[in-house]
Amino acid sequence: MTTTAGNGGPSAMQRPPVVSPEQWEAAREKLLVKEKAETRARDALAAERRRMPWMAVRSDYLFEAPAGRVSLLDLFDGRRQLIVYRAFYEPGVYGWPDHACRGCSMVADQVAHVAHLNARDTTLVFASRAPQADITRLKKRMGWTMPWVTVTDSFDKDFGVDEWHGTNVFLRDDDRVFRTYFVNNRGDEQMGGTWNYLDITPLGRQEVWEDSPKGYPQTPTYKWWNWHDAYVADAPPDRKWVEVSDAGEAAFREKEAGAKP
Repeated sequence: MTTTAGNGGPSAMQRPPVVSPEQWEAAREKLLVKEKAETRARDALAAERRRMPWMAVRSDYLFEAPAGRVSLLDLFDGRRQLIVYRAFYEPGVYGWPDHACRGCSMVADQVAHVAHLNARDTTLVFASRAPQADITRLKKRMGWTMPWVTVTDSFDKDFGVDEWHGTNVFLRDDDRVFRTYFVNNRGDEQMGGTWNYLDITPLGRQEVWEDSPKGYPQTPTYKWWNWHDAYVADAPPDRKWVEVSDAGEAAFREKEAGAKP
């Protein structure tokens, strides 16, 4: 079997062995042990993240939004948690003004519907130094819908994203704002999905199975899930969905128990 290498020339592809269905399933089960261990380690890291110290920050940073000038506190949009991704879109960035940075654009392409984050009291915002008119045009061209503001002061420099992309996480306690987490470089590769975003927040997924400090908000696992156009603030879980998810979880646990020696 041959394939085409990145330079356009043919190269031999060294394939793994071709095996029977039984051998393939045995190999998958063997790898699954390591994958589950990785999942548990990832959950433990998220639990440790939720116990990181907080850093008090100024809440008077100013941004330009479609409706005008807004503060860092305004970016929360009334929610307790705020995730801000610094995307490079400004004069001097390759692709300007038709496109943002290719890497930042890939991150934007992977962002899940923000309604699921909003349902967990979390707001996601992208921030760049491009004027709002350019951001509006870019979002329309690329089909992006997340809130996207213009940095107007030292916010990017103060939070480690003036010369590179990065994701900052903040928590609001009334009018006080705290920085709780920061990730950049390859850490940003994991961003985009609802779960990965929630796992870097101080409150986490807010489900009862999580190892969180005492008093943190937690609701029954899976029950808050909804279609992205059907969330209603403070509404109780849908009764039918509770039945379906309970049955699914019970079947999963039974299968797991039966697989153990």
